[in-house]
Amino acid sequence: MTVAEVGEIEPHRLLVGHEWVDSLSTETFSSIDPYTGKSWAEIPACGPEDVERAVGAARLAFDDGPWGKMTGADRGRLIRRLAVLVDENAEELAVAEVRDNGKLLREMRGQMEALPNYYEYFSGAADKIGGDVIGSSKPNFFVYQLLEPVGVVGAITSWNSPLLIAAYKLAPGLAAGCTFVLKPSEHTSVSTILFARLVEEAGFPPGVLNVVTGDGPNVGEPLVSNPGVDKIAFTGSTVTGKRVASAAASHLAKVSLELGGKSPNIVFDDADLDAATSGVIAGIFAACGQSCVAGSRLLVQRSVHDELLSRVVDRTAAITIGNPLDLETEMGPLAFQAHYDRVVSFVAAGLEDGAELIFGGKRPDHLPEGLFLEPTIFDRVENGMRIAQEEIFGPVLSVISFEDEDEAVRLANDSSHGLAAGVWTRDIQRGHRLAKAIQAGTVWLNAYRMVSHDVPFGGYKSSGYGRENGLEGLREYQQTKTVWVETEGIVRDPFKLG
Repeated sequence: MTVAEVGEIEPHRLLVGHEWVDSLSTETFSSIDPYTGKSWAEIPACGPEDVERAVGAARLAFDDGPWGKMTGADRGRLIRRLAVLVDENAEELAVAEVRDNGKLLREMRGQMEALPNYYEYFSGAADKIGGDVIGSSKPNFFVYQLLEPVGVVGAITSWNSPLLIAAYKLAPGLAAGCTFVLKPSEHTSVSTILFARLVEEAGFPPGVLNVVTGDGPNVGEPLVSNPGVDKIAFTGSTVTGKRVASAAASHLAKVSLELGGKSPNIVFDDADLDAATSGVIAGIFAACGQSCVAGSRLLVQRSVHDELLSRVVDRTAAITIGNPLDLETEMGPLAFQAHYDRVVSFVAAGLEDGAELIFGGKRPDHLPEGLFLEPTIFDRVENGMRIAQEEIFGPVLSVISFEDEDEAVRLANDSSHGLAAGVWTRDIQRGHRLAKAIQAGTVWLNAYRMVSHDVPFGGYKSSGYGRENGLEGLREYQQTKTVWVETEGIVRDPFKLG
């Protein structure tokens, strides 16, 4: 498996069933490298007929193919083989993601090195899926429950971490016995196609994984609305997530949604300010702020506001911006032009609403080309301002002061989102109080931006529902069947509820 060299344009095809095919439309679209601004790959532009073909292949594999007849141990062996292949091809996968979305090679290498852990972890769960015997109140019945795969899954991933987000869905879903139609973002399709080659190489039966590429109207919407799909697993914006849930409801497909965030990073006056400064930088400027858990609201206690902000500004000024393939780079470009324009519009909105721009807010002087924006810090932000309420998904930090613990909690929860939060304090009792009081699916104490294959992840409120990772994530791809066995041969009254 190779990735095109800079300057080359690599054509790609789709995996549907047991074949690598062109889209039925035969049309393609370009993948644009956000650092160079040039096309580097040609991707099939699918349409509804391609989605129908892929869903049919996944349905056939689930209902009648060898996959549905495999034992959990056999599924586990294939998933472990896939983990090995991902590990062996980690560098190519990492470079493909950098070329697609402009994130740092140093970060994408870390993600690809962690990726096999997701498949290893769930491969170990595949042969341990059982059920429960229920001590029923009916003495002449033996009752038990079975956990069975939910069926065909339509998985839709976002552009910021395509293969990591796909692993959140594929690893537990494959362990459970589901089949997949996977749609990556039209902005970042290459790494998913390369990954599909590894699935085929690992020996998965035809139709277990199918890939369709293209935009939302032509691919995403037909996939979500297809009655042959039993579950939708979606990662993306809250606005799109609501449309996904509505469309899936038309045929009562199960849905899990990992959506946007506007996460508070809360620093108290007793915090280790060196550690907190690093956590603030990690929360908003790592990945160029293009992270659903970005700590985009810095809530800082007034008594340490000036000192902490001085440290944050000094560290921000030292961030190295440039080529994402350079291992010295700490911030690369934003992922694509429309997104860049949107992030820049929020800088204007912050100024218009009266926030004080104290750092950044423009293109770096030394990078006249490419989708670059300086790390940007607004102080004196009111929590009701647009930059404090709407997900920006870029390197824009809103600094909000608070007086005491109660105000910190009120500000933290004054958001329609509830994905994550950070709390910085040496008072462990306060830390636990805040963890309980904050309305978010993940709370980090004296840390920020940590995830793992064995820890559940998901949101409250408009940040979505359902959980990914950990054994709780496995349950998202299962359904429960209850079996009643009459044990005494008694003839019941047919007109009386048992």
